Amino acid sequence: MSQSDTMPEAGPPQVLLVDDDPALCAMLGEYLGADGFATRAVHDGRAAVAALRGQPADIVVMDITMPRLDGFGALREIRAFSRVPVLMLTARGDEVDRIVGLELGADDYLGKPFNPRELSARLRAILRRARPAPPGDCLASDELLLDTGARTLLRAGVPVALTEAEYAILEQLLRHAGDPVSREALSLSALGRAWRPFDRSLDTHLSNLRRKLGDTPAGLPRIRTLRGRGYLWAGAAPGRPGPR
Repeated sequence: MSQSDTMPEAGPPQVLLVDDDPALCAMLGEYLGADGFATRAVHDGRAAVAALRGQPADIVVMDITMPRLDGFGALREIRAFSRVPVLMLTARGDEVDRIVGLELGADDYLGKPFNPRELSARLRAILRRARPAPPGDCLASDELLLDTGARTLLRAGVPVALTEAEYAILEQLLRHAGDPVSREALSLSALGRAWRPFDRSLDTHLSNLRRKLGDTPAGLPRIRTLRGRGYLWAGAAPGRPGPR
């Protein structure tokens, strides 16, 4: 794990706010500070990348439209060295920006204008999913090895970078291999909120996950969509890995 992925010392969750509106950052900093978070703010994408390289955060809240380097460009650079969860701020109703952000590795999004209480709830949901599990719990399926303590995935021994949402989806599917997992259950576990018919977030995360996992050794999709029932892990039933 790189230095940029090292979590800050125990204490309030560290939030990096990235928005070119200083007044908005000040308002969010005041609200989140009163709600138990510690915040710092920068006002463009280039400064966000530099800030994370210099001092890691637990989570990032980042706008898309910014000077010097926009949110998409910053997210690409951040994902090259860190798995830090990122929540993107998008224009209300701009589905294209939301999908692009998720495809680039964002964990969630929130449309402007928004209620700070909802932002706080989203941040806490993402951080709960990112909390490490007890060590030693690994699930193996074909050439995949999921370490639920370290929250890492190996494919044929090669690390696969997953966002927290993608990781949560994969773990749920593996733990329920052989049984369909509903969209509602996956949305709650991966996004921390109830599924809504016009929310494309879950579809985008699943598409990204399928691309990263590839097919089984037999050339079949690992994740099947069952119309009206949800999603099914179609790879080998997971088991404990043998001795190395």
